[in-house]
Amino acid sequence: MPTYHAKVFVTLKPSILDPQGRTVERALSHLDYANVSGVRVGKYIELTLSGERAEVESQLADIVENVLSNPIMENARWELEEAREVAGA
Repeated sequence: MPTYHAKVFVTLKPSILDPQGRTVERALSHLDYANVSGVRVGKYIELTLSGERAEVESQLADIVENVLSNPIMENARWELEEAREVAGA
């Protein structure tokens, strides 16, 4: 059964205020990184799934939309690649 490695990226929608991003931006400014602006903070999640690719993609889409993100406030995207076996493992 094939195994897949998924990377999930979740960010707040542009219309949603990001207090954590604003705090990071202010901290950077105080550390003399005054040229940095528009900081937004999000989530990065990795998962390993096994099964046929079509089933895994469907399951991952469901997980991302219903568990890992709030579609009302957040945008989410994912990448899926077949996991490579490590030689000698």
